[in-house]
Amino acid sequence: MAERLARDARRRHFTCRVHSLDSYNIAGLVHEALVIFVCATTGQGDPPDNMKNFWRFIFRRNLPHNSLCLMDYAVLGLGDSSYPKFNFIAKKLHKRLLQLGANPLQSPALGDDQHDLGPDAVVDPWLNNLWDKVLSLYPLPPGLSVISDLIMLPPKFSLRFLDKQETTYDTSERESSGDPPTERQPHPAPLVTNTRVTAQQHFQDVRLIEFDISGSGIQYSPGDVVMIQPQNSPEDIQKFCSLLRLDPGSVFVLEPHDPDTLVPSHLPQPWSVQHLVERYLDIRCVPRRSLFQLLAYFSPDEQEREKLQEFSSAAGQEELYTYCNRPRRTTLEVLIDFPQTTSSIPADYLLELIPRIRPRAFSIASSMQAHPNRLQILMAVVQYKTRLHEVRRGLCSSWLASISPEDGKRVPLWVKKGSLKFPSDPDTPLVMVGPGTGVAPFHSAIQERAALGKPGSYLFFGCRGKNKDFYYEEEWGDLEKRGLLRLFTAFSQDQEDKIYVQHRIKENGACLWELISNKQAYVYIAGNAKSMPTQVADALKSVFQSEGQMSALEAEQYLLMLEKCGRFQTETWS
Repeated sequence: MAERLARDARRRHFTCRVHSLDSYNIAGLVHEALVIFVCATTGQGDPPDNMKNFWRFIFRRNLPHNSLCLMDYAVLGLGDSSYPKFNFIAKKLHKRLLQLGANPLQSPALGDDQHDLGPDAVVDPWLNNLWDKVLSLYPLPPGLSVISDLIMLPPKFSLRFLDKQETTYDTSERESSGDPPTERQPHPAPLVTNTRVTAQQHFQDVRLIEFDISGSGIQYSPGDVVMIQPQNSPEDIQKFCSLLRLDPGSVFVLEPHDPDTLVPSHLPQPWSVQHLVERYLDIRCVPRRSLFQLLAYFSPDEQEREKLQEFSSAAGQEELYTYCNRPRRTTLEVLIDFPQTTSSIPADYLLELIPRIRPRAFSIASSMQAHPNRLQILMAVVQYKTRLHEVRRGLCSSWLASISPEDGKRVPLWVKKGSLKFPSDPDTPLVMVGPGTGVAPFHSAIQERAALGKPGSYLFFGCRGKNKDFYYEEEWGDLEKRGLLRLFTAFSQDQEDKIYVQHRIKENGACLWELISNKQAYVYIAGNAKSMPTQVADALKSVFQSEGQMSALEAEQYLLMLEKCGRFQTETWS
């Protein structure tokens, strides 16, 4: 979205720089005349990783209230309305910039991934209005006009191909430097276990995957998250290179056209086309509208060009949604559908056409206290059908599921802090609600406390059937026998009436109220964001009313109080 704004700005003859917020020297903000902030919301109302240092700085109490009085600004938020704190970061940033004296050009855009047309439904009209206001404040010099959308802008980069004799490039894995791995320098971890933990006849394939992290410098605690950088399959790489007539073995150096444009930090120099497609270009993602806009410029075929232009237009968004988003059509499949255009794509535009493969986050399901050199995840293999012939598959989960411990393959990974924070005192009781793979971070916490011999873990676990997807069944049974765990199960499909974790919460209200009100227990929810978290929160409020003799309003306020002091936490995903 930021790159789209940059292209719009260049068409209006503005000098424009695109930065991630943490790569920008924030001291220079006081001198900027016009800034557009594009920000997502992550976790439970948290800033993205590449915005955290900026976020801490901008909320410093000692900043003067007029420090940004020379700056005009606008905020474009990207969120998902299935989460309770929808676009929280965009809203809060807008308010903070106002407090610091900055001048808003208009109200923030609150893009919503849940809308049929995605964020564009809000962003398109917002941008049209924004550029009208910008040009009224910063009119073009006489003789200049806005560059038409019919004219292709030059690429941001050139791929300068090297003679094969001219250079060699380093594809070796990261050597341990003693520092913890990062996104720029992940640890190549051997995969040592890849076990299906759902019954063979069960529709969902869930894997317990274990990595060897010895010698990596990785340290983690319960609630932390492992980031994994997936790769495209050899079959997809071959298809892509064939379509674009690229030699996978050719080696290139990336050269920016503009001195203000930075080379992506995740691209080593020089690199081969094979590695660019395998490790960088997300050819399996559902493409954004910008792909069709750019493709239309390259098309030598009139029919293909007209269709691409239609998909690019505001009027064609319903049809684009039907073609692309509803069936979850991939970028690679789109390129196959437009063969004349695809074979004409200049290599210099590859990085503008196709986004980078993003790392995937998984809750860590193991404890360093119990297994110092191992890291486990509980992963559902994403696979589903649409009206397209080929089954849709998740890039990362399918890639990991395909790796056998005997392959000798290494998986690039690093660890970061998660949104769940467990109390430092191991004697504090924990009430954990984790249906399905949401149980992963709680397995880490329970395993850690068990290794320390600490009781006080209360787990509400839900799944479809005792004999289908009851993860860690034997381990939970052993911990119960040792007095280190109390387990409450809800097998939704093992009886005529559906039973879920929220039903078990209400049934055990007296026990829960004793733990929360008298023993200062912490309460956690992890799992799918759709309806479970709200239903569990409602069940807890019901317990507060029945056991704590509270009114509905008092129960609501009590849960808010627990949340504010960190004793009620959720980690959900859509």
